[in-house]
Amino acid sequence: MTNFLGSPRLFKGAIVGFDLPNPITKVIPFQYNPETLTRSLEPQMQGNDQSGSTVGLRLNGAAAESISIEIEMDATDQLEKGKDIAVNMGIYPQLSALEMLVYPASSMVIANTIVLAVGTIEIIPPPPKLTLFIWGQRRILPVNITSFSITEEAHDTNLNPIRAKVSLGMRVLTYSDLPITHPGYHLYLAHQVVKETMATLGTGTSLNNLLGTNIKLLS
Repeated sequence: MTNFLGSPRLFKGAIVGFDLPNPITKVIPFQYNPETLTRSLEPQMQGNDQSGSTVGLRLNGAAAESISIEIEMDATDQLEKGKDIAVNMGIYPQLSALEMLVYPASSMVIANTIVLAVGTIEIIPPPPKLTLFIWGQRRILPVNITSFSITEEAHDTNLNPIRAKVSLGMRVLTYSDLPITHPGYHLYLAHQVVKETMATLGTGTSLNNLLGTNIKLLS
């Protein structure tokens, strides 16, 4: 018996793609959770309106947050078990699932081509997929993928990739980026509420222990 009952359940990170008119969800779990995750936040301050004393004291919205991760994929275990997909295609299907998050659907491309061929002047660009970055139960974020690079490190005899690293850059979409009718608007707002709760748990309310005396900084 290999499973230890006392071991914690591993929550796998994932990227989820939605075509909003299409109810089918594309869930892409990470084979291995990335060891590191880099986040950067840029406060969205109100621009200088020459008003003087209030410049820098107003926020236009949520901070602009960027996330970068490196995902590892490896078909070794599946190849050892003789899994058909891995034997015939390696990890090409998994890579393709990630790549399609930054492609418009071919059906939309064909439809626009037909419309253009019959003389329609204005072509409406297809909307991007709603993409969610899931990193635990408390971080479910709507994102745009802003950078994407793949390093294929090993291939089988048919040149199918069997080991690769994928570097992803993502920009978190906030309620400032989305209309209120968009599901991502409410997902981000819920995320901020969770973060506010976590912030309350991670801070104190008294300066006595810090300063050694009862001082009111703001009177």
